[in-house]
Amino acid sequence: MKKEKAVVVFSGGQDSTTCLFWALERFAEVEAVTFDYNQRHRLEIECAQNIANELGIKHHILDMSLLNQLAPNALTRDDIEVKDGEDGELPSTFVPGRNLLFLSFAGVIASQIGAKHIVTGVCETDFSGYPDCRDVFIKSLNVTLNLSMDNSFVIDTPLMWLNKEETWELADQLGAFEFVREKTLTCYNGIIADGCGECPACKLRQKGLVDYLSKRKES
Repeated sequence: MKKEKAVVVFSGGQDSTTCLFWALERFAEVEAVTFDYNQRHRLEIECAQNIANELGIKHHILDMSLLNQLAPNALTRDDIEVKDGEDGELPSTFVPGRNLLFLSFAGVIASQIGAKHIVTGVCETDFSGYPDCRDVFIKSLNVTLNLSMDNSFVIDTPLMWLNKEETWELADQLGAFEFVREKTLTCYNGIIADGCGECPACKLRQKGLVDYLSKRKES
């Protein structure tokens, strides 16, 4: 794959930044695409820009504000509380159609720049119940993208079967552990690095970090 080109769906968070380093190790050329859907924190876009600039990655930012109009939720509205789903309901942070649209537009960019690989950090192990993070969805969309554009894309999901502890371990293996820990934004309250420590995203990230550091210390 060293001769091939990839597009990374990039939010500036822990998972997508780990995927960015994963792609840089595997592909001859890597570009990143970030989607601006008027999300809760503008800092997410700025964080992605800063990381792309530091790593020397060509960075596309696409206007997806229509998604904000169509899908009111905790990531697009300040007056909706961030909370986990209860009694089988989806979390308030679920944005309907987000990954479907993001990956489809990433496919359009890939077709324009001659990239065969689309890399995304979706994960079925720690996926919070989001239906568009499941492996079956990714495989289905991969077929649909290829048919719709008469192309042969591969949607790569390096984190699909990893929990957060294993994602930290992968970042460490890629030589990006401190970078990911200090420069990424996972927090739903818009705090870079270790975050607020209280929102669901921070709790998941922190638990994985503690578990990995404990494992690393033992070894």
